Amino acid sequence: MDFRVENRKAAAAGVLLVGALATYGFLHFRGESQPDLAVASKADAAVTDANSTSVNGNNLELSESQLAAVKVEPVELRAFPVEKEAVGSINFNEDLETQVFTPYQGKIISLFAEIGSDVKKGQTLFTIDSPDLLAAESNLIAAAGVLDLTSRNLARLQELYKTRAVSQAQLEQAISDQQTAEGNLRAGRDAVRIFGKSEAEIDKIVADRLADPTLVVASPIDGRITQRNAAPGLLVQPGNPPPPFVVADVNTMWMLANVAEIDSPAFRVGQKLQVQISAFPGRVFDGTVTIVGAIVDPNTRRVLVRSEIKDPQHELRSGMFANFVISIGAPQQSPAVPINGVVREGDGTQTVWVTADRRRFTQRTVKIGIQRDGYRQILDGLQAGELVATDGAIFLSNMLATASGH
Repeated sequence: MDFRVENRKAAAAGVLLVGALATYGFLHFRGESQPDLAVASKADAAVTDANSTSVNGNNLELSESQLAAVKVEPVELRAFPVEKEAVGSINFNEDLETQVFTPYQGKIISLFAEIGSDVKKGQTLFTIDSPDLLAAESNLIAAAGVLDLTSRNLARLQELYKTRAVSQAQLEQAISDQQTAEGNLRAGRDAVRIFGKSEAEIDKIVADRLADPTLVVASPIDGRITQRNAAPGLLVQPGNPPPPFVVADVNTMWMLANVAEIDSPAFRVGQKLQVQISAFPGRVFDGTVTIVGAIVDPNTRRVLVRSEIKDPQHELRSGMFANFVISIGAPQQSPAVPINGVVREGDGTQTVWVTADRRRFTQRTVKIGIQRDGYRQILDGLQAGELVATDGAIFLSNMLATASGH
């Protein structure tokens, strides 16, 4: 093995020397006497530097000039959170999403909201021409007219009864008719009130003796319009899908994620989590796990985890991609190496370069964990206090690969 390595180094030195001589001859032929000395000097340095590197298996011994390119630091113990991550998407909070139907049949007259509009509770969404409302108002007007008639008749009979011009039976019948008319009027007012008319509007209908068939359908909650299936002239009926409007409370949103079956036992209802949204880099939204699915999807072997995300500024949109990080335990103390000190080799393994004397370096395979604050967690292969190459680690791996002929 040592014999083959020495032959490779000798061959490399020979190639460098031949290149330097060729360059020297070319420059000398062109009459450039000064640059040829610099080229020859660099070639000599390269040959000397190549010969000064000692390679033995996975071990390297560096020259003084090579050591200048390598930084050595001790392995530290650092706290790494015990976390789980998952990718999902944002959705509306269906627990706070309301389908707005008309309470009575009718044709839509006008629309007052668009998809994406923020609305307040009681704000008009659309109006319909309702024959049911027209009938209720007509009954109210008729009841008011009957009450006026019976009230005048009662007053007249009371005056006549004083002179015994009418019998007591006639007077009592008039009183009964007037009381019945009052009851019918109250029932008529209640019937119209069900359609959403205010007391002032009912009084105006009675006073003007004019029925208005326009039924106003208002938003039942504060929120945002997420669907609109209404159009002027469309006949709508109570509970007949699709609903003319859907309003969602967007103060909170859902994040739906499908986590691997093996990770599902780590999730619990009530756990706090932090959500990062692709559309808002650097921003973190707080949330809480509300549901952990009861079944495992037989096709994907994943479990649904639903979280409720606070969104007081109403910035999130349904369908946005997101990922969440949830802490499932106390932070763990682990050996840590700066990110530059861990090299991913061609076969996928992760390696570091360990030294005891800051001159001789040994390549060692390690098992890595998460990355945090510029450091990589080492799960296996290193102990705190050991010296490793940080800046220049990839330079050492390249030197070993070159020397090995890979």
